[in-house]
Amino acid sequence: MLDRRRFLQVALAAQAVAVMPAQAGAAGLRFGTPHPFSFERLKAQAEALAAAPYVPPPRPDPKIVASIDYDAYGKLKYRPEFALYGDGEPGAFPVMFSYVGEYFPKTVRMFAVEPGADGGGLAREVLYDPEYFIIPANSAAARLAPDPSPFGGFTVREAKGGSGDWRRQEPWAEFRGASYFRAIGALGQVGLSARGIALTPGGGGPEEFPDFIAFWFLPAAAAGDPLTAYALLDGPSVAGAYRFLMTRTKGVVMEIEKALFFRQPVDRLGLAPLTTMYWYSETVKPTAVDWRPEVHDSDGLALWTGAGERIWRPLVNPAHTTVSSFFDERPRGFGLLQRDRLFDHYLDGVAYDRRPSAWVEPLGEWGRGAVELVEMPTDDEIFDNVTAYWCPAAPTKAGDRVDLRYRLHWLADEPYPTPLGRCVASRLGRGGQPGLPRPDGVRKFMVEFLGGPLAQLPFGVKPEPVLWSSRGKFSYVYTEAVPDDLPGHWRAQFDLTVDGHDPVEMRLFLRANSQVLTETWLYQYHPFPTDARPVGF
Repeated sequence: MLDRRRFLQVALAAQAVAVMPAQAGAAGLRFGTPHPFSFERLKAQAEALAAAPYVPPPRPDPKIVASIDYDAYGKLKYRPEFALYGDGEPGAFPVMFSYVGEYFPKTVRMFAVEPGADGGGLAREVLYDPEYFIIPANSAAARLAPDPSPFGGFTVREAKGGSGDWRRQEPWAEFRGASYFRAIGALGQVGLSARGIALTPGGGGPEEFPDFIAFWFLPAAAAGDPLTAYALLDGPSVAGAYRFLMTRTKGVVMEIEKALFFRQPVDRLGLAPLTTMYWYSETVKPTAVDWRPEVHDSDGLALWTGAGERIWRPLVNPAHTTVSSFFDERPRGFGLLQRDRLFDHYLDGVAYDRRPSAWVEPLGEWGRGAVELVEMPTDDEIFDNVTAYWCPAAPTKAGDRVDLRYRLHWLADEPYPTPLGRCVASRLGRGGQPGLPRPDGVRKFMVEFLGGPLAQLPFGVKPEPVLWSSRGKFSYVYTEAVPDDLPGHWRAQFDLTVDGHDPVEMRLFLRANSQVLTETWLYQYHPFPTDARPVGF
């Protein structure tokens, strides 16, 4: 069997002594010798990696890299004059490379591809040079050797010839750390992240985080066309080949294709994973935990099932890690959304009200499986504690190959919003009636819906709440128009009486004369004593 290290030397075209002249759109960069490249070659490379023992990617001096903390990392600036495609045609998207650091400690190799007639081309490695970066003299990064390369990721800048100066604008896509990446939304802000793969997230043992170890770039052919990036992923259990067609729209749309090859069985495979932060919202907030009314990058999971049902599941901050499975066949889409867009609901300068929503649109046949939602407890906003992904029904064994295609939308809302009324708030309070003793074990819920057929209800017609719970008893159930003179704004109110502290699953939608008026609200309620603080804090 071919030694894996030797295989990587050949397949990745290790940097050579003879350096080729810079290609178009890459003035000032140094390149290695060319080698043929195509997506099919990359798939074969990933399959060969999976057939050999795993070897972690190189790490520049770990002690030095560990000292490049958040503040030090922010002072390492890539020089725009060395941007790949920075001197290309108008409409090209310049690519700028990122440094390794405390949170991104592994080398990621970068290649530029000169397109060929067959969809492939010739690839040359971008050779690291410290001149590419502004490195303060007192920075630990100044002590790093150039081999292995200190490239740790990349960012994509706005198109040349656009409305602003791309050198000063924020990137619209970032790939950094393991297989994480994120993009800007339609409101000009980044927030939640996506991942190349999730392996047994939220499980009893440590989660595995494979790495994107190399990227290949093809420039946009013309203004409005996508930038193409290919990636090679590797980890102890899996190797994979990825293609990203990244289009800058009002937000960003990525068409992603991947071929995964498994060295080992995986207990729970997470495909098209999204990860976000949810600390608290209007639903549950303990007194004075923080001065802000709400803190979250996303406030709910939206589902569009294969049967056509539209579902909204508000996120929760549980006392312990929970995994919720929403079984489906041929799903039409799912996403982690930020629906609450009112600044007054956050009062923070970090623009939580403008964080993007991310929507996964399956392409091709996805078959049977489940959208799974992992929620972990947090007591701060610095931790991403929520992950959503597609888990196929068939178990993953060593030697298996999994192919998947999907479109990932980074927008302000779902790309295909439901025509039904949508849930806009979920609120919890003490159950019972004003003026009477409030009983233990009773919670009041107030769920608000807005828009769709609710706005066309004839005068005097009141929507009917349709409720279900896995246990407990409902009382004081009714609906009313929210008294804000906003057409189609209704709320359902009810009390739930339940014993014990095990989670309770609930469903709710509104209807009138057998017509469904709203999407389905799902909620996982974690009971807690009346006078105790909410779980998860």
